[in-house]
Amino acid sequence: MSLKTALIIDDEVQIRRLLKVTLEAEQYRVYETETGQTGLIELAHRKPDVVLLDLGLPDMDGIDVLRRLREWSKVPVLILSVRQGVEDKVSALDAGADDYLTKPFHSAELTARLRAIQRHTAAEMAEPVFECASLQIDFASRIVKRSGQEIPLTATEYALLRVLAQNAGKVVTHRQLLREVWGPQAEEQAQYLRVYMNHLRKKLGEQADQPRLLRNEPGIGYRLTC
Repeated sequence: MSLKTALIIDDEVQIRRLLKVTLEAEQYRVYETETGQTGLIELAHRKPDVVLLDLGLPDMDGIDVLRRLREWSKVPVLILSVRQGVEDKVSALDAGADDYLTKPFHSAELTARLRAIQRHTAAEMAEPVFECASLQIDFASRIVKRSGQEIPLTATEYALLRVLAQNAGKVVTHRQLLREVWGPQAEEQAQYLRVYMNHLRKKLGEQADQPRLLRNEPGIGYRLTC
């Protein structure tokens, strides 16, 4: 069973050490960074299961980090801050935080709140097995099959297919696919999309000149058709 992953964005070394020890005891793989900009990069790269975000970062306000990540990610976010004002809490929750915990905090409360926000997210994202013609995707186990045969996909190929499946029948633009799979910094990198779509089509047994499932909408994007 793979470990859940957590990303800590906090400029206090002591807090990061405390969080790392606490989270590793709860069987998390922990990544950490001290600035908002590197936090956003790590988020796109690591795709963690949960983010612990401080508001008082050296390069940008945590609220701005939160707003930017919410442009393309639904990852659960727990705010950790010394700010105790109601206005700060309201601003963070309105910007997309899932919960807010003031420093100093008790480790047991921290882990309980993490479990709670991840339960809520899991319930919101619970999906049945997706079926489209001969294609079957089990979102819970990340298993993809075509005509009953399991197809091994890389994490990126799976993420790409998932976005298309969640929007089956609709055209998903190049920019939206790039943002959701690679992060906002990749919106202009259309070559990523072409390469991975070609790989995905081959693995799904699609013919390049006559794809049945993964259709190209020239100059716009791609569509999964059933």
